[in-house]
Amino acid sequence: MSKQVGFVEPLLDSDQFSYGDADRTQRATDWGTDDADAVAPDVVVWPESTADVAATVTAANEHGVPVTPYAAGTSLEGNAVPVERGITLDLSRMDAVLDVRPDDLQVDVQPGIFGDDLNDAVAEHGLLLPSLPSSGAISTIGGMIANDASGMKTVKYGEVADWVLELEAVLPTGEVITTGSKATKTSAGYNLKDLLVGSEGTLGVVTRATIKLAGRPEEVRGGRAIFGSLEAAADAVTDAVQSGVDVAKIELIDAFSAEVSNAFLDTELPDAPMVFVEFHADHGVENEVAFCRSIFEAHDVQRFEVSDTDDEMRALWEARRELAEAFEPYDRTLSPLTPGDITVPISNYTDIINYAKELGEKHDVPVACFGHAGDGNVHYFVMVDPEDPDSVADGETISAQLVERAIELGGTATGEHGIGMGKRDYLAREYNDATVDAMRAIKRALDPNGVLNPGKIFPEEESPQ
Repeated sequence: MSKQVGFVEPLLDSDQFSYGDADRTQRATDWGTDDADAVAPDVVVWPESTADVAATVTAANEHGVPVTPYAAGTSLEGNAVPVERGITLDLSRMDAVLDVRPDDLQVDVQPGIFGDDLNDAVAEHGLLLPSLPSSGAISTIGGMIANDASGMKTVKYGEVADWVLELEAVLPTGEVITTGSKATKTSAGYNLKDLLVGSEGTLGVVTRATIKLAGRPEEVRGGRAIFGSLEAAADAVTDAVQSGVDVAKIELIDAFSAEVSNAFLDTELPDAPMVFVEFHADHGVENEVAFCRSIFEAHDVQRFEVSDTDDEMRALWEARRELAEAFEPYDRTLSPLTPGDITVPISNYTDIINYAKELGEKHDVPVACFGHAGDGNVHYFVMVDPEDPDSVADGETISAQLVERAIELGGTATGEHGIGMGKRDYLAREYNDATVDAMRAIKRALDPNGVLNPGKIFPEEESPQ
């Protein structure tokens, strides 16, 4: 036991904290953190109420001990892993549905609930949270809010943040605040709700969220379009979005990604660039399908297949959801770097896709491109030989140049994975010094002792000479 964190014991029941190596080690990494860089916390704490969170954070602030919020550990940039030991605040036990109000199209939940479990809880009322990321079965609402998450349906339904009405949160100094409103809109005071969204647990720990819901669509159609070239597929997506096709999902899959999927997911995708689509409507969905078809035909689509069969659509989207897991086993000599996550304005979408492929060819490194094309988001895997320093260096160069190019095109270094530790240096490239300084000032004002999730988001400050 570390004497530094022993102050948690009188605050909690004995089963709410652990100094065990297994518990601590498990929370030292997330999906994007290398074990070699892992820093285990001194103690893992499982709060079961807002009062537990407030008591733990208050005491930690008084003792100057870092607190790192954690839930499912599915982040990719080290957002929820400690850099200075201290306390990992595991919110997974706070996973209750507190209240469903179907007449208001709202639900109150705790932060540790998985996205799919939230949707299961409101399904009997014909409702859902439509903006869940594809990882909704394994990621929590609190994590989605902290990382400003989004997913396949963003093109129609926006980000998870667009469906958050009200938040209860514990500040770094231990005070409990409520931000936003259960009303559809409010202009009362500073918009602290949106300040907490995307702050990656550096400004507060969300303990309750009021989420807006939508009715489940009456008509759903899904399918795929096959194109002769990746550029034609990307152009078709851009044209469809700019023309106003009411599509719920529109995902780009390059030929390399299709090959990987076929090899390890037992799919039977053609080895060609593809666009996966899904349409939602309460009536007239076939009109949108026809509209999309006409757009795609203008870009020499080779085949456009759409179905209303649940099994066929389920198989289609299961292949897309599991695609990221197929790259690691694809080639024994190659391993993907941390998944890329850049977003550009839709008019520059084809440009960034072409640039990714050009970089891969220049360095003779396989680069897979796929993702939420409708909102300009590109997920990419740069495949390198981890035993070859030159290969790794080339891969890191490609990743860096892709992020830099996305920013040059008016885009962002991270569309949905957050900054965490992995992209801190890019914050200062995406925003000018005054903007980053304003962000730092907010952090210092709310967290004067720097205890809540330190070492995230901001570039390291240079030591004064």
